Amino acid sequence: MTKSSMFFAEPEPPRAQCVQVAEGIQRIVANNPGKMTYHGTNTYLVDTSEGRYVIDPGPVEDSGHLDAIIRNLGTSPTGILVTHHHSDHFGAAPVLREKTGLPVYVSRVFPDDAFQPDGVLEDAEMIADLTVLHTPGHASDHLCFARRDGVLFSGDHIMSWNSSIVSPPDGNMHDYCAQLQRLIARDDKIYLPGHGPVLRNPQPYAKRLLANRERREAEILAHLANTSDTVKNIAASVYRKSDPHIAMAAERNVAAHLEKLLSESQVVQDGTYWRRN
Repeated sequence: MTKSSMFFAEPEPPRAQCVQVAEGIQRIVANNPGKMTYHGTNTYLVDTSEGRYVIDPGPVEDSGHLDAIIRNLGTSPTGILVTHHHSDHFGAAPVLREKTGLPVYVSRVFPDDAFQPDGVLEDAEMIADLTVLHTPGHASDHLCFARRDGVLFSGDHIMSWNSSIVSPPDGNMHDYCAQLQRLIARDDKIYLPGHGPVLRNPQPYAKRLLANRERREAEILAHLANTSDTVKNIAASVYRKSDPHIAMAAERNVAAHLEKLLSESQVVQDGTYWRRN
């Protein structure tokens, strides 16, 4: 835990190369580093009883990453699984399908009407050796994939390097917290996230993520105890972030918390101002 007392860091990974991270699972990290993506998007090549699946092909802009995926498909490539529609995860899926003929599977509530998937996935459905978990919150269509041996592909729902942004209207804080509780109740052994390193013994970490959300919520309510205020001002008070990109992400999280609190009748909205109910 070098990034902070809560999160995990790793050295910059090799690009366009497969690295085994668990039995039958290889990771390729896209060259799209950033303040919201860490070193880049993790693409996983997963061997199953039906053949090799690609989970999250990554951004379409990184042609070297796409070439590395194709080079490492092996002799029995079977399909492409997408955790959610954000471009750093889904972007290369149409091109990979075009180049390989592999079918693309997405959530049934995948919001991009311009893309026609080859199959849609429901919560609790099995595909090959993986159980589909619909985990909305970070994105309405977010999916995790669970293997019987305790490996869970957690996408952006739970990342090891940082907490996830929850940005309305597609992001929903009530759903996000509920799905954190759902994963906490499971007995998965390791998480393979959409960004950052492998997360072992994940339940205590997931509990800390949930506690952090609850703490932020309490801070928002405390800020509104004696005044009404805007999302921007609340975020500045609660998060105290000077970097403009991080400050903007904090504002989106505050907006999501306020929508959750509004649904629970703990706050009311008056134009751009919010106050305790």
